[in-house]
Amino acid sequence: MKKNHLFLLCLLGSSVLSTNVFAQKTITGFSEKSAAEQKQIEKKFDAGLSAERIGKNIKDLSAKPHHLGSVGGKAVAENILAQFKSYGWDAAIETYQVLFPTPKTRILEMTSPTVYKALLKEPALKEDATSNQEDQLPTYNCWSADGDVTADLVFVNYGVPADYEVLEKLGIDVKGKIVIAKYGHSWRGIKPKVAQEHGAIGCIIYSDPKDDGYGAGEVYPKGAYKSEYGVQRGSIMDMVIYPGDPLTPGVGATAGAKRLEKSEATNLLKIPVLPISYHDAKPLLESLDGSVAPEEWVGGLPFTYHIGPGKTKVHLKVDFDWKLRPAYDVIAKMKGSVYPDQWVIRGNHHDAWVNGANDPISGQAALLEEARSIGELAKTGWKPKRTLVYCAWDGEEPGLIGSTEWVEDHAEELQQKTVVYINSDGNARGFLDAEGSHALENMVYEVAKEVTDPQTGVSVYERRRAADITGGATTKAKQEALNNKEYHLNAMGSGSDYSSFIQHLGLPALSIGFDGESGGGEYHSIYDSYDHYSKFKDPGFVYGVALAKTTGRVALRMADAELLPFDFSRLQKTIAGYIKELSGSVDALREKTNLENELIQSNLYQLAADPTKAEKMPAVKAPVPFIDFHQIQNALTAFEKTSKDLNQWLEKQNMVVSAKTNQALYQAEQQLLSKNGLPRRAWFKHSIYAPGFYTGYGVKTMPGIREAIEQRDWKEAQEQMDIDASLLNALTKHLQSIMQ
Repeated sequence: MKKNHLFLLCLLGSSVLSTNVFAQKTITGFSEKSAAEQKQIEKKFDAGLSAERIGKNIKDLSAKPHHLGSVGGKAVAENILAQFKSYGWDAAIETYQVLFPTPKTRILEMTSPTVYKALLKEPALKEDATSNQEDQLPTYNCWSADGDVTADLVFVNYGVPADYEVLEKLGIDVKGKIVIAKYGHSWRGIKPKVAQEHGAIGCIIYSDPKDDGYGAGEVYPKGAYKSEYGVQRGSIMDMVIYPGDPLTPGVGATAGAKRLEKSEATNLLKIPVLPISYHDAKPLLESLDGSVAPEEWVGGLPFTYHIGPGKTKVHLKVDFDWKLRPAYDVIAKMKGSVYPDQWVIRGNHHDAWVNGANDPISGQAALLEEARSIGELAKTGWKPKRTLVYCAWDGEEPGLIGSTEWVEDHAEELQQKTVVYINSDGNARGFLDAEGSHALENMVYEVAKEVTDPQTGVSVYERRRAADITGGATTKAKQEALNNKEYHLNAMGSGSDYSSFIQHLGLPALSIGFDGESGGGEYHSIYDSYDHYSKFKDPGFVYGVALAKTTGRVALRMADAELLPFDFSRLQKTIAGYIKELSGSVDALREKTNLENELIQSNLYQLAADPTKAEKMPAVKAPVPFIDFHQIQNALTAFEKTSKDLNQWLEKQNMVVSAKTNQALYQAEQQLLSKNGLPRRAWFKHSIYAPGFYTGYGVKTMPGIREAIEQRDWKEAQEQMDIDASLLNALTKHLQSIMQ
């Protein structure tokens, strides 16, 4: 750790000690008596957790490749099922039939000005015991279209929309070309999506060593980072349209489900795409001529980066088998003793692109250790008040398939019964990272204060806070973080199995993990192995225990709380912040537009242009009109009053509330679902959280309004503003009904 980080932990030491030694007597949602009992249960739960067992599960479950539909995948599901049953859970496998293409042909070759045929293979390493196995999926991007194309090559930096604006200014058109983009700065599927929108006929994606190789640190096997031969596999499904099986949107992919034709699936792209190593990228990029790349585009390879097009032509050919394959979801239940029809759901996927020791088995091993310890508690006579549902999802890697199909298959029941969905995924050494429904922010804060960080001995909350303070980009940011004593959840975008729960059905959700102190070079490669993980990601598997303690506490508290710990005033403050941010962005965009138009009309851009380059001059833009925020601000004011009134009313109940009241609390988030969903992607119905149309995993809060503003669609922005105001009013009315 950096010295300033250590100093800050010492500075905060007294408050940390008071948190750990003199922990609060009560827990939100529990009476003083029941809180004391809960603490004893959690103490026993902690004692039942073993880093050694977590490590063994990581080794055993990552021993063979186990992608969706594989022999290894079925074996992993059956192993997990047997473990759940041995722990005393009622467990079974639910199987779905889903589309999952694997490669038949992969060819990439440079045909001009010289000839080079890409290796498209990662070599086995003597230091990595599982890197030489059969049944490994080859390096490919799942959901690429079949294609056989030859064309000029153009370098497009990270391949995000802003990069194409630079290309336009330089007079470079990718129509009819093949583009090569760097991994990073967005989810991988955005790169071919934007390329296709600009007329490209193929897309190549590579990991530049500046970002994920020797520029970041020592490469594997000496260090954690990507060697010149490492390749990141991954899905390029347009998940921001809808995730899951592309042929069964909105319904579970059961054997008899009605399916679309592949050509009708709107979340599948139309151009061929292939990921490559920086070993294979080097001769392609080195041969490019044309404009020298802008300084911020330059990577870590030892030559001048050019954009093209020019003499460099490449041939790209890929085709796939497009078969239906079984997805095995393992579902384990422990029936609630008081409220069996209120479900606390905990999940982590079990499928991997290859061996997947980090992604996903590290999280899955922690989940299994929780289930084992809870099973031991049950043998002593303890039973959860609410039903615990522990899930191991299949098919997450190709597009959140197993979880989405299960959620769509059981949608009506889940909207009646789900108290919360608690997600995890890959897990490693570092800092607590939690995102989710902001009404649960205080509950996560209380849990984070009571779990000890295994490296520093302080709470995981205090270590997270110390990292936020020292990592502030400015002095002001550091000061704000220092003054902030609360814990703020991040908003949910996409990229893991929570998406269908919260963004499609409006079910409260959390996603929790640890990371930040381990290199990422193994991601989706054959080197995501036990050897890599145990050496670089979480030596000793102590953060597996930290994850189990954190998510296990959340599950146990949500299962046993007398009053479910939802605080909608925290949600109101969060949404108010989003609205203030949106209002400010409109004002800033108006000022920017007015200034740019003034500069264009005064000919200043033309005078500043480099006369040796044929730069395209910007066009005058329409002025930004007035956007009426008063309706949504009025809705926020009413929501603020009602959330405070509800907190006071619930406090007066002294923990004596009905099952109906608790059900109304956990169903409140469903009031924020838009009946027609987001524009151009109706599957996403949550009005507050969604993945961005051009960010993929990255979240867009208040997405209907925000993305309309970004696209300068003022009519749609106002329409979405009015829709969101009506949904906030519906939530307010729902909360008011609890007090009646």
